[in-house]
Amino acid sequence: MKSQLGQGDFIVIKAMENGVNVMGLTRGTDTRFHHAEKLDKGEVLVAQFTDHTSAIKIRGNAKIITAVGEVESERNE
Repeated sequence: MKSQLGQGDFIVIKAMENGVNVMGLTRGTDTRFHHAEKLDKGEVLVAQFTDHTSAIKIRGNAKIITAVGEVESERNE
């Protein structure tokens, strides 16, 4: 079993509230946003790390499921 996520790995993001933002960030010397999605409560997004995506930022209350475990993000008030 791998100890960390790598290129090609998938993650599942389930929105626990309306308006969860999911943003893909690029690889390379300059990290930039290259894709964004907005999820409503109950919606699920399956995302993958690729040659272009090195990080995924999630803003809002969501459950994140990966090969190495589960975590829940929280809304900052």
